[in-house]
Amino acid sequence: MTATPLTWLYVPGDRPRVVAKALASGADIVVVDLEDAVAPDRKEYARAATAELLADPQPVPVHVRINALDGPLAAADLGAVAALPGVTGLRLPKVTSPEQVTGIADRTARAGGGAPPLHALLETALGIEHAYEIASAHPALRGVSLGEADLRADLGVRGDAGLDWCRARVIVAARAAGLPPPPQSVHPDIRDLDGLTATCAHGRALGFLGRAAIHPRQLPVIERAYLPTQEELERAEAVVKAAAREQGAQALPDGTFIDLAVVATAQRTLSLAHRR
Repeated sequence: MTATPLTWLYVPGDRPRVVAKALASGADIVVVDLEDAVAPDRKEYARAATAELLADPQPVPVHVRINALDGPLAAADLGAVAALPGVTGLRLPKVTSPEQVTGIADRTARAGGGAPPLHALLETALGIEHAYEIASAHPALRGVSLGEADLRADLGVRGDAGLDWCRARVIVAARAAGLPPPPQSVHPDIRDLDGLTATCAHGRALGFLGRAAIHPRQLPVIERAYLPTQEELERAEAVVKAAAREQGAQALPDGTFIDLAVVATAQRTLSLAHRR
């Protein structure tokens, strides 16, 4: 498994051939969606098809996004997929409280092995308000991220900048809870690769790491946007080399001050560049 995933490719669970193609797409993680991407009259088929496809281990990590936790379908989804050998994580939609996370963890705990890795999607104002409590709810929770389409509708936000406070809130909550930086939410226009590039740059500046995608053509754009540039890589190497030569505070030839925080950032940059 890739140590630092940058791409999560969502595919509808009622299209097993598309899921099979996604497994060979180069995505770091494939997310089989039983929720929003599946029409109500296709839910049972999607669940059965996903259970059949993921009955065996897969060549890449596969997460399954189940249906709404407060609805009638979630229990059936969990019973069908939570313990499958091909499932490496469960994505929980529209989480609003830590009790929802602990409830799913308790329900899916395997004898002697604990619950499968869980990932909470925060898609409402209430979920954002409880971001840290959710992020720190249970050891089985391995990540939090935003579902921006639903959040935008819940808040009545029109401009993209209206979500930046929520984005920062989730990034800080993840860090405070000791979780990895969240991936960005999807860019919904699969033809707008320039817009995808620009919004990835903005997300990276905010502190996101990687991004969810809804089409394979988005994957290389996301990876390029989130991997260090050659300039960033060279600078990180210079910082680490300078820190190895001397102890205490110092500066690079261009006058940039180096301290422990700068060195730690440089080390993360090098680690990301050599993530595979």
